[in-house]
Amino acid sequence: MYRIAVIPGDGIGPEVTKAALSVLRNLSLDLEFVTFNLGLEYWKKSGKQISDEDIEAIGKTDACLKGPTTTPPGPGTFRSIAVTLRQKLDLYANLRPIKSRTSVKSLYRNIDLIIVRENTEGMYKGLEFRANDSALGIRVITKQGSNRIARFAFELARAQKRRKVTIVHKANVLKETCGLFRETCFNVAAQYPEIKADELMIDAVALKLVMGPQELDVILTTNLFGDILSDEAAGLVGGLGLVPSANIGDHFAIFEPVHGSAPQISGKGIANPSAMILSAALMLRHLNLSEYASRLEKALDKVLEEGTALTFDLGGEASTMDMAEAIVTQLSNL
Repeated sequence: MYRIAVIPGDGIGPEVTKAALSVLRNLSLDLEFVTFNLGLEYWKKSGKQISDEDIEAIGKTDACLKGPTTTPPGPGTFRSIAVTLRQKLDLYANLRPIKSRTSVKSLYRNIDLIIVRENTEGMYKGLEFRANDSALGIRVITKQGSNRIARFAFELARAQKRRKVTIVHKANVLKETCGLFRETCFNVAAQYPEIKADELMIDAVALKLVMGPQELDVILTTNLFGDILSDEAAGLVGGLGLVPSANIGDHFAIFEPVHGSAPQISGKGIANPSAMILSAALMLRHLNLSEYASRLEKALDKVLEEGTALTFDLGGEASTMDMAEAIVTQLSNL
């Protein structure tokens, strides 16, 4: 039996989480779901977004499936739950696969790239303060952090038989921070001679994602850069509703959709559950349940191909649960 921590989240989070759990329950797996109702509403009631006890309890499960959570902007509000969990549980690798799905209208076909993002350092370290009429932030890049995310990217490329890792930085301007990241990544790359390693500036790779994404394979980059690039890349394959992610450390992992909580459509039952369901598939692969993950992805692709149970963002009129139920029906045929 696997114990899975579940954070339904805010906005559309509970809706897409319910859809993903309904699909997981139809895979004939021995899964126990432990729910943690954390997020904006929890903060309004308790004055905190997450407690140390919650983090400890989540870390004792086999994995976590997390819905999107809302983080208010500006000073004086609470810190992102996702960022807090990544740093407290040392989930240093953020993995975001960008893949074309069958029959989904998108800018490009046959896109299959992965963004590997350092997940615990950089501008998201949270070292910010005000001084008179200025606001300052400290960007933290360490050799240890850069080394382990580079090694993660090259090991992933080796395991998946990918051809190239592109190191993305801005070392011509950010000479010390990006300079250390670049130097460390290339030192790691030298230990993987069978995998081509090249480099691009962050602005150049942003352009290449629009002009020639087929030339990219594995993108290895820092925290903030990776966050921005993954949203851009999602636009190539049909939108954020189709992109999953994994936050992976040496001892634990959290899986969540790339998209946000979309409060403007919450409660309407029309959110696309695909990214959450694909995040669940990533979780199954991490738990060495690859056969079930493949079945889940095939069932989703079949629903996308048939096109009769799609949510509005995919050009259909189905509800969130209608789409989930269609995936369950396809599972029974596989």
